[in-house]
Amino acid sequence: MKYITWFLVITMFLIGIAPRVDAGLSPSEVIAVSQTDRTSDLQKIQEFLEMKLVRERLEKLGFTPDEIQSKLNQLSDQQIHYFAQNLDDLQVGGDGLGIIIALLVIAILVVLLFQLTGHKVIVTK
Repeated sequence: MKYITWFLVITMFLIGIAPRVDAGLSPSEVIAVSQTDRTSDLQKIQEFLEMKLVRERLEKLGFTPDEIQSKLNQLSDQQIHYFAQNLDDLQVGGDGLGIIIALLVIAILVVLLFQLTGHKVIVTK
């Protein structure tokens, strides 16, 4: 039983320190982005830039709509495609609701732990 326990401890340690690796298929040749893809990517980027929060933030940074459009026209097809693919990962004006909920859950768990173990916390000045 002692050997099995140590074997499991060492195995869990090795599994815990192993880095996570994501694997996938990679194409053997470069896939060119067609003109229709560029048009759809530009439309997706344009819709994102027309959002009220994004537009206001860009105006605060001093960019005019003409400057933004000229910068978009200077990008290559690959850059536009990359930017359009990663738009969904951006959080525009996130309200931090997820962080607040996580903190509340942690606080509730701590209070429950204190209640179940019978410990009391006394705060004095």
